[in-house]
Amino acid sequence: MTSSSKIAVRELPLFPLPEVVLFPTRPLPLHIFEFRYRIMMNTILESDRRFGVLMVDPVKGGIANVGCCAEIIHHQRLPDDRMKMLTLGQQRFRVLEYVREKPYRVGLVEWIEDHPPVKDLRPLSSEVEQLLRDVVRLSAKLTEQNIELPEDLPDLPTELSYWVASNLYGVAAEQQSLLEMQDTAARLEREAEILTSTRNHLAARAVLKDTFNEK
Repeated sequence: MTSSSKIAVRELPLFPLPEVVLFPTRPLPLHIFEFRYRIMMNTILESDRRFGVLMVDPVKGGIANVGCCAEIIHHQRLPDDRMKMLTLGQQRFRVLEYVREKPYRVGLVEWIEDHPPVKDLRPLSSEVEQLLRDVVRLSAKLTEQNIELPEDLPDLPTELSYWVASNLYGVAAEQQSLLEMQDTAARLEREAEILTSTRNHLAARAVLKDTFNEK
């Protein structure tokens, strides 16, 4: 084994969560109450504050093989040894093997990242951002609520792709697919397809709403 591959592989405590997919740079608040995970978090807080988040498919019952490392940014101890914590997504990883299962899972993981882009991603990134703004505008119109995108929306294509993916709701399997992609352009293209479909659906509903309001 070369020295570089030693750096890329490490043991990581693993936290499987039903239908939760964490992305790099994105926050994940957690409420820790299960005994084995209280043990895990107390151990982690004494070391580098890092653990892996893996999505559990509630239908198939399987645990995803690709996840995202989380770092504990803030924690608060509650009665009964429960904990509230805020974590932040770091780099993604692939589980090579499980080192142990009890009291909690520990895996041997390798870090993964997107391949260097072969084309300028800014036009695609701009298209996704515009679609996002269209979806938010139409959602606000339909719900008659003031919905706005955050001012600090990421401008780097890879970070924007993670932001969009983390804000898709009710589609954990789709989010897992986006997490596993190692091509920023492919991730943005898939998100553009999802947002276009959502925009068209919302636009059709907005037309219907306007039509009935005119009568």
